[in-house]
Amino acid sequence: MPPTTTASTGQQPGTSGRKKGKKGRKGRLLVLVLVLAVIGGLVYGGYWSVSTVRASFPQTAGSLTLKGLSGPVDVKRDGYGIPQIYASSEEDLFMAQGYVQAQDRFYEMDVRRHMTAGRLSEMFGKSQVDNDEFLRTLGWHRVAKKEYDEKLSDSTKKYLQAYAKGVNAYLEGKDGADISLEYAALGFTNDYKPQEWTPVDSVAWLKAMAWDLRGNMQDEVDRALMTSRLGPKQIADLYPAYPYDRNKAIVQEGQYDELTETFEGGGTSGGDEGTGTGTGTGTGTGTGTGTGVGTGTGTGTGTGVGTGTGTGTGNALQSQLSGLQNVLDDLPTAVGVNGNGIGSNSWVVSGEHTITGKPLLANDPHLSPSLPSVWYQMGLHCRTVSDKCRYDIAGYTFAGMPGVVIGHNQEIAWGLTNSGVDVTDLYLEKITADGYQYDGKVVPFETREETIKVAGGESKKIVVRETNNGPLLSDRDDELVKVGKKATVETAAPDRGDGYGVALRWTALEAGTTMDAVFAMDRAQNWSDFREAAALFDVPSQNLVYADSEHIGYTLPGRIPVRAEGHDGSVPAPGWDPDYHWTGEYIDDDELPYEYDPERGYIVTANQAVVDEDYPYTLTTDWGYGTRSQRITSLIEQKIKDGGKISTDDMRQMQLDNSSEIAKLLVPQLLKIDVEDKDVREAQKLLEGWDYTQDADSAAAAYFNAVWRNILKLAFGNKLPKELRVKGQCLWVDPVNTTGPADETNKVRECGQRDTDQAQPDGGDRWFEVVRQLMDKPKSDWWTTPANGTRKGADHNRDDLFKRAMVDARWELTAKLGKDIDTWNWGRLHRLFLKNQTLGTEGPGFLKYALNRGPWKLSGGEAAVNASGWNAAGGYGVVWVPSMRMVVNLGDLDKSRWINLTGASGHAYSAHYTDQTDKWADGELLPWAFTKKAVDESTSDTLVLKP
Repeated sequence: MPPTTTASTGQQPGTSGRKKGKKGRKGRLLVLVLVLAVIGGLVYGGYWSVSTVRASFPQTAGSLTLKGLSGPVDVKRDGYGIPQIYASSEEDLFMAQGYVQAQDRFYEMDVRRHMTAGRLSEMFGKSQVDNDEFLRTLGWHRVAKKEYDEKLSDSTKKYLQAYAKGVNAYLEGKDGADISLEYAALGFTNDYKPQEWTPVDSVAWLKAMAWDLRGNMQDEVDRALMTSRLGPKQIADLYPAYPYDRNKAIVQEGQYDELTETFEGGGTSGGDEGTGTGTGTGTGTGTGTGTGVGTGTGTGTGTGVGTGTGTGTGNALQSQLSGLQNVLDDLPTAVGVNGNGIGSNSWVVSGEHTITGKPLLANDPHLSPSLPSVWYQMGLHCRTVSDKCRYDIAGYTFAGMPGVVIGHNQEIAWGLTNSGVDVTDLYLEKITADGYQYDGKVVPFETREETIKVAGGESKKIVVRETNNGPLLSDRDDELVKVGKKATVETAAPDRGDGYGVALRWTALEAGTTMDAVFAMDRAQNWSDFREAAALFDVPSQNLVYADSEHIGYTLPGRIPVRAEGHDGSVPAPGWDPDYHWTGEYIDDDELPYEYDPERGYIVTANQAVVDEDYPYTLTTDWGYGTRSQRITSLIEQKIKDGGKISTDDMRQMQLDNSSEIAKLLVPQLLKIDVEDKDVREAQKLLEGWDYTQDADSAAAAYFNAVWRNILKLAFGNKLPKELRVKGQCLWVDPVNTTGPADETNKVRECGQRDTDQAQPDGGDRWFEVVRQLMDKPKSDWWTTPANGTRKGADHNRDDLFKRAMVDARWELTAKLGKDIDTWNWGRLHRLFLKNQTLGTEGPGFLKYALNRGPWKLSGGEAAVNASGWNAAGGYGVVWVPSMRMVVNLGDLDKSRWINLTGASGHAYSAHYTDQTDKWADGELLPWAFTKKAVDESTSDTLVLKP
């Protein structure tokens, strides 16, 4: 294996991993810069000096003149470089925020705004043209401009303008190399120069986050693709109903009043569960539109675009969605955050159950790891809070955006998790040369021409076509266009004409007011203010938890569409049929679920169902299944049993809970299986007495997760459609036989040298629930064990498949970790690498070395509260993480705690590039000063910005 580092360091390979003093750090910096300069000189015929690297480091002490300020502003940074800004006017406060964030993170901000505008090719050349075409088709920047021009309040525009003024004050007179190391690298290959910041650049980033948290679009695609090989019952097995009886919804003491058509969440009883519209399957094969087999919700027929048997549009949709899947899979590299499988935790406990007698609030959003972290910590303080200067807040925001997104002010605290509410629908459109068909007529497209500028190459023009269901995503892939023209359909669909395309209907493509909501929440002083602010938070729909010194609450805001009866958004719909068109209405704010001061004394949100089945609207058919939420609930209830009280550190410890819920279900059964091979039996014994915690140093966790991965592969991998198959993974199955150490060498050779013909389901609690539901069906077809990698001669037996998974896992870990199980541990498999999202992934090797960090060996795992996620399709490496953690103490805000994934700085050799990561990996939280006295005591550097 190549040299690596210990979990605690995260430094580049080859370093000692021990912490050094200032002198040691400076020495290491100098050595790395000299190495970088030598390599850069060899590759490009030039060199980077120490002064070049340090030129972009921000000034953090002394004073600077900032044209446009009305008065002096103090920027106080603690030992981790986290800034707290003090100003006497709101415009000065947000102008200084723009300046300071640009000091630390402008390159990141610049890349993000080019991504949201579909202009990455201007920075990185022709490799990004395809991504730009797709992003231009979505039109995020166009929508953001419309929001700014038509929707946002005058005060929000004023803050955005002040922020942009601060960013541009930083940029004034600077070349790219003065701003960051990455610009110096880009300068070798093109003449790109950063442009001025605009208010719309800030608004557009909200669209990127909305895309990342958009709901069930991937599930729509997957379900439709599955029907090429699976029937409705099999698809239902893979999307089981939400287990309301086992994992409670977020809102338990609120209910919808049908008479008043409002939701009452003030600690009232939730009532009896009804039959409602719970997740299920529908056959949708005969009556009405006759649109084929589909999956739906509730107990009705659940019609959808047919993708299998029956009278539907199967071949057209299959071929279109296969191509769209490939386009979507490529996109996260450009976006930098990944929407697949992510979730979040937040919970709030009332003062009745805490040591201080005041509420505690915890939050840790789960996102793909990025370097620098997607979050930026800071405080924004009016020196005197009054009607003229209303802000006194601290928390997490995005570099490039004013205000604070998650955190607290002097009176209230709040956290966010993704609600998973379905706000996207895909439509199969029948297109002709003149337009698209709708309600028996041909409707002309709305079109626009976009010009994509390409660094080092010729510009490219594209035409974006939009239907009444949104832009045609399929236009952005040549193969999709060709396939759409040739696609065949069944008799229920219109004549093919020029073919078929796929359009996206998404609430975020309509102008909204989320930016207004950010500032309104920042200055909210009580529950009423907060609910009023949350109503402006239209996209993405989020679970919001709340606390003040006396109360706790939860509310679900968002622009959530009301769909036509019979259309639940679970599968793509026929765009030509008006019965599947959105009604144009959205769920009213006073009908949306909320809860205030519930009698149980706590509220937990972790992407589980928001409400029980008796709620009259379909929010989604694809909730998370409540594995994390139920575990958090259990931890809280265990602590408060018999009058126990919860502390800030208890909340932190809960965030670090590594318990594997699927292990609790499977391990007792695995231990019953008679294993003949002594080496496999040796591994099996690791599970005896295991407490199901997934610590980095646990050999049992390593083996169990390998068994779990192989169970998924064997049970589902070769049974899913080819469109969902993942290439390049190891089979870990000897082609001759499957047992015995004599095959170890062959197994190692096979791994990595041949593509698997199996779909690789990702991990996550949906698969937990799938397997849980199948455990009492030991002869299910899903338990068919492939013989020698095929289905020929297979047997239907759950325990035989489990036994095979245990054997395969033993030899997989033998190849990865060695034959001696005493050397095994979970952290050696489950590692986090932090990669710069641009040149650290696509740049030359020496730049990757300069910009990237890691690995860290992590505890935690799939669907654990400490959700260091991995994907069974790609091995055990960490693919999403708690992107930050915080615990707010409403009894004493200065005793709150927080941590970021990386650090405050985006400069690769700054002391604050990844200075929080070691502590984050170890589960520590940093002190979070808030009051003026506490901030002053923690201040290391003070910069005065003068008018």
